[in-house]
Amino acid sequence: MSTRISRDDLARRIAADIPEGAYVNLGIGAPTLVANFLPADLEIILHTENGLLGMGPAPEPGAVDPDLINAGKQAVTALPGAAYFHHADSFGMMRGGHLDVCVLGAFQVSETGDLANWSTGAPGAIPAVGGAMDLAIGAKDVYVMTDLLTKTGESKLVTACTYPLTGVGCVTRVYTDHAIFDVTSDGFAVREAFGDNTVASLEELTGLSLASAEGH
Repeated sequence: MSTRISRDDLARRIAADIPEGAYVNLGIGAPTLVANFLPADLEIILHTENGLLGMGPAPEPGAVDPDLINAGKQAVTALPGAAYFHHADSFGMMRGGHLDVCVLGAFQVSETGDLANWSTGAPGAIPAVGGAMDLAIGAKDVYVMTDLLTKTGESKLVTACTYPLTGVGCVTRVYTDHAIFDVTSDGFAVREAFGDNTVASLEELTGLSLASAEGH
C-alpha cells in the first residue's frame, strides 16, 4: 500500500508553495484547509467569491461570527484591513486576472491541464459549477488539491476528462495524497513523491506515462 499523507499535511504543503504578496482564492471543501497553514510572518491575501478580501483562518470554537462566512458557507475570520464588497465586484476580480493563485478540488484533471470539478450526477456533488469556471480561467496559477484515486480506486489524473469541463488547459499543478504533479507540455511530471511512492509506482496507479519534474 503506497504511503498517503493526510489532508492537513497536504494543505500545509500547498501553503508552503504560496508566495508572499499573493492574492489567493481557496475553493469549497478541502482547499479551505490551506488557510490554517499559511505562515503568519508572510502577507498572503485570501479572497472569497462571496465578497471578502483579507479572510483569515477558521475561527476558534466559541468565536464564530454567523455573519462571516466563505463561499462554502463555512465560518471564517477577517484579518485587520479586510474589505467587503458586492458579489459582482468579486467576480470582476476573478475574471479580471487579479488573483495570483486559486486552489480547487477536482473529479478529474487531464494531462493537458483540463479541469473537471463539478457534476450534477455525482453523489454529494455541489449541484452547480458556481464560480469555479471564473477562477479556473482567471487565476494566474491554478492548483488542484485532491486524492489521487477515487473511492473505487480509479485515477483522478486522466488522459482526457469524462466529467463536464470546468476549464480547458488551466491547471498548473496537482497536489494529491500520494504526490505532487506539474502539468507540462509533455503531460504530468512528478514534482514530489510522498513516502514510498515512486514515478514507477505512480505510473501503475494512474495508468499514465509520467516524467520526473526538472530539478526534482
